[in-house]
Order: sequence, then structure tokens, then C-alpha cells
Amino acid sequence: MFPANLLVYGINDIFDWETDQNNPKKEAYEVLVTPSDHNKLIGWIFILNFPINFYDSSFAIVAFLLFSMGYSAAPIRAKTKPILDSIFNVLYILPGVFAYFLAGGNNFHFAAFGAAWLWAMAMHAYSAIPDISVDRAASTPTVATFLGFNGTLVFCFVCYALCALLAFPFLGMVAGVLGAVYLGLMLFSFRAKTEENLMRVYKWFPLINTFCGFVLFWAIALPKFFSFL
Repeated sequence: MFPANLLVYGINDIFDWETDQNNPKKEAYEVLVTPSDHNKLIGWIFILNFPINFYDSSFAIVAFLLFSMGYSAAPIRAKTKPILDSIFNVLYILPGVFAYFLAGGNNFHFAAFGAAWLWAMAMHAYSAIPDISVDRAASTPTVATFLGFNGTLVFCFVCYALCALLAFPFLGMVAGVLGAVYLGLMLFSFRAKTEENLMRVYKWFPLINTFCGFVLFWAIALPKFFSFL
């Protein structure tokens, strides 16, 4: 997962240099990667990702590479094309598809895949809201600059709701509970009203994702563990 994340976010930092240098979030919350570090970063991306792609060039891995690079890099640069930028976040799901087939899976569920895709789209769109002003000032269109503050939250709310509905046949009440967590976060975010206030809420977002992932893992793993015993 580390090489995969370095690929996604490393390429993003390289091609977003012009806008990132004017983004306060890169100073107070994240780290700014300067052009002097770009060549070193490209080298590490190649060194760490080459063994994985040399070992396996399945459809899921190839698609992951194409979507990961096409999201930030020219000529596609999907991140500057509203709605398409969110759609391209299917890249986060593809390593899971690869692992599924690697582990011997042979009954692919498109509904489960769709639920995960919707979750990734909502995750991306919500993360773009704190950057609306910076992106508009840099003339960089995103799903958030296109839909606006409240419009993007509505978009996220719908994506999370559909995600929970599609996941319900597989997860039951776990899908309902986790869906309620994200829907509640979106409703709470409406109260922020401004990007600055939302940023205070957004800082809890990675922790919520981690917690929900933890619950999801054990909700699936524990029943299988006990049935094995």
C-alpha cells in the first residue's frame, strides 16, 4: 500500500506544484513538495512500484496505474475536470479488486464494487471542499468548485446513501450503521458554512475513515474466523 500511495500522491504533488504553493493547507496541515524534490520523488515512485508491476500485470493493476497517473498528469489530468475527477477515484478500489482475484475470488459482485466506487467518489469530493477558494483563484476546476460548498455536500450525501444501500445485501446492519456515520458527518458539515470552519471538521475525516475501516474489517473477519473454528 505504501508504494501505491506514493504513486498516487507523489504524482499529484508534482503536477499540482503551481496551485499547492498558494494553498494554506499545504503549510498548516500537509507538506509542500518543491520542484527541487521532484526528480527524487519520481525515482522513488519508480523504484518502489516497479517490483509490483513486474510481478503482476493484471487488468486491475494496469487500470490502477492508468487511473492514478491520469488523475493528475497530462494529457487527461482528470482532477481538473469536474465530476470526472471524482469518477477517477475508482483508482482507490482497484488494489482491492487485484487482491480479491489474487486470493482466488471468482464471483465478482458489481454491486459491492459500485458501493466502494461511490464511497471513493464521496471521499474525494468532500476532500475538495476546503480547497474551493484556492482552486478557484488558480482557475483549477474541480467537482467542488463546480457544485459549490452546499452542492458538493449534497453530492457526497447522495453517494454515501447509495453506497450504504448497495452494500446492505453484503453487510446488513453494518452498512446501515457506517452509512449513518458518513451521512451524519455530511449533515454536520452543512453547519460549518465556510471552508475555514469545515477544515476543522475535515481534520476528523481520516480518523473516521480509519475507524469505519476497522469496524468493517472485523465485521467481516470475525464471523469467518469463528466459522473456521
